[in-house]
Amino acid sequence: MNDSASQPVKLVITLSCPDQPGIVHAVTGVIGGVGGNVIQSQQFGDPDSGLFFMRVEVDSPVGRGPVETGLAEVAERFGATWSIDLLGRPLRTVIMVSREGHCLTDLLYRQRTQGLPIEVVAVVGNHPDLAPVAQFYSVPFLNIPVTAATKERAEAELLDLVRTERIELVVLARYMQILSEKVCEEMKGRVINIHHSFLPSFKGARPYAQAHDRGVKLIGATAHYVTADLDEGPIIEQDVTRVTHADSTPDMVALGQDVERRVLAQAVRWHAERRVLMDGSKTVVFSK
Repeated sequence: MNDSASQPVKLVITLSCPDQPGIVHAVTGVIGGVGGNVIQSQQFGDPDSGLFFMRVEVDSPVGRGPVETGLAEVAERFGATWSIDLLGRPLRTVIMVSREGHCLTDLLYRQRTQGLPIEVVAVVGNHPDLAPVAQFYSVPFLNIPVTAATKERAEAELLDLVRTERIELVVLARYMQILSEKVCEEMKGRVINIHHSFLPSFKGARPYAQAHDRGVKLIGATAHYVTADLDEGPIIEQDVTRVTHADSTPDMVALGQDVERRVLAQAVRWHAERRVLMDGSKTVVFSK
């Protein structure tokens, strides 16, 4: 009987390291050495950071193990950070929400109908308002209220969920609480946030009303990784839409929410497909 570990599989490999000759040759040498075939390959050398980035999709006739062993040797030789996984494997994901449901609904819909490669283990809300949305999509809903007095306990509950359920990605789908430095550090590179972004920028209460009062012509959204510096993590995706003097504040809210949905979904998809690599305070995104 054949060992299932040696059965043909499709893999996705990512790698980053100091730029130097021979990296692509070494990686493809490992793939060719096991009789594998490169389906897709993308590379980028950043002249500013001096780093090289690579993403490769591979058909492996011998499973994952031999490719992983060969890549480990390559990574040691070139001082590389790398990963290997089954192509298309859904990431175990928690979506965190408050009261606005447009991003949550969109993500759950795309996961069910459009192949968004995430497995939503739970929806966590600091308010119970969106429990019916999770219930509609047959996803468990956990209400974890957050106040100044309960914040530490609430975050401990979140981290316990992350550890026990082997959560790989946390998506802040208009979650209106600031994560502590401890959570940001433990989940570094695994928490994606969405927020409105304007030119100029409006902070605080009622940002769309502020934008309307200033007569802005563009409104938009930014999806980024969460760090301890509020809304300053590495950016994954951004987009804008035009508005005019004829658009009311409710019109702008609706347009803004539509941009937020699109931008967050795209960022989540690229992350889940292993298309986003960290480049210091920036990202390299190997979009299709």
